[in-house]
Amino acid sequence: MSAPLFTRLLEKLCPHQFSWPHSGGKGQDYQVCLICGTAFAYDWSTMRRTGLLPMPVVGSDLTPEHGTPHK
Repeated sequence: MSAPLFTRLLEKLCPHQFSWPHSGGKGQDYQVCLICGTAFAYDWSTMRRTGLLPMPVVGSDLTPEHGTPHK
């Protein structure tokens, strides 16, 4: 089974148990499932998850916090 297919299947079947909301480096609030690791955007004003966050590209040479290349 290919990795992307397996990941999507796991996301659909996971019962999701979420961590406390976190603030990302660019001001994006999010929650992460403690079982499958899927990240969801979080809105503090409504105290609800608002949707999936896009996953970073695997093997990218950019750091997530600053967007600068590794040296």
